[in-house]
Amino acid sequence: MKRKSQMSDDERVRDFQRKLYRKAKQEESFRFYVLYDKIRLPYVLREAYRRCKRNGGSPGVDGVDFTRIEREGADEFLKSIREELETESYKPMMVRRVFIPKANGKQRPLGIPTIKDRVIQAACKMIIEPIFEADFQEQSYGFRPKMSADKAIGAIKQNLKEGRDHVFDADLSSYFDTIPHDKLMKVLAVRIADKKVLHLIKMWLKAPIKDNDGNVNGGRKNKTGTPQGGVISPLLANVYLNILDKAVNRMNGIYKRKGVKIIRYADDFILMGKFIPDSVLEYTAGILDKLELEINVEKSRLVKARLEPFDFLGFTFRYDRDKQGRPFKYWNVVPSKKSESRLIDNLRTYLNTHSTTNSRWLCRNMNMKIGG
Repeated sequence: MKRKSQMSDDERVRDFQRKLYRKAKQEESFRFYVLYDKIRLPYVLREAYRRCKRNGGSPGVDGVDFTRIEREGADEFLKSIREELETESYKPMMVRRVFIPKANGKQRPLGIPTIKDRVIQAACKMIIEPIFEADFQEQSYGFRPKMSADKAIGAIKQNLKEGRDHVFDADLSSYFDTIPHDKLMKVLAVRIADKKVLHLIKMWLKAPIKDNDGNVNGGRKNKTGTPQGGVISPLLANVYLNILDKAVNRMNGIYKRKGVKIIRYADDFILMGKFIPDSVLEYTAGILDKLELEINVEKSRLVKARLEPFDFLGFTFRYDRDKQGRPFKYWNVVPSKKSESRLIDNLRTYLNTHSTTNSRWLCRNMNMKIGG
């Protein structure tokens, strides 16, 4: 076994995460009191910076990018962060809001924190994530270590094979923008007793948002939402919706009695059963109402998958005849028409903007995009 002095920053972080996970798994009601000092450890901040740099991304409202940080000295940058955390003088800057196009022609808002804020969020996430991972249900596949959309798709196909072909395809209205801060903080406090960590998270939730026109909204009066684009936002989103996951998996609960299972990827989820009665849908609506979340009725639907296909995570699930057209049928999973159209549009745009690029380099990048 390596000594700590011989371990890389990544190895040291993972070693500490394993200890937190084991403790949280062994004691389901344990609350963690001393976490803030771990966030500002030099090796934690170095690893957080490395991961943020690897992910790249645009600068925040201060215009500082990784090139500038590297030029002026990453060590000095991290040292200043550590000092701010030690003296508790750290205050997050405003979040820069940008919009990216959605497949339906609308725009999705993204909140881009400064690199400094992203690094501190990443450090915090690395420390608290294993605690909540110990509580998460196995039917949650989005933005989690060792989980993926591929595994979610595999689980859906397995449920269909087992006869759970009644599917409630749910769509939450503006989930990330509507998470109530007060209830989210109470859920976090079930496991985290360190007030300094909770204060950090609350500051990120309350950070004002600045758009490209210079308009600022949010701030202390902001009571809902966690910006998509923040490093810690996906974890917070999973923590809050874990309440729904637990309700579905509760022994002797209505879902268990009716044989209904859930597959969730962040804010997208489906319920699957051999039959899904109205009582289950009403109970689900009641849980979401208590969470102050709303189902988009127009986009949510109950499907009998043997009779009509349904889309989830960019794929279409359908009950198909075999290639020879014989009566034998099987569950087929193919890219959805919407996903195909979006890919073609992206490739067309890419080709138009890189028409003079070296052909070998262009082919390599096109293959990467096509392969995902």
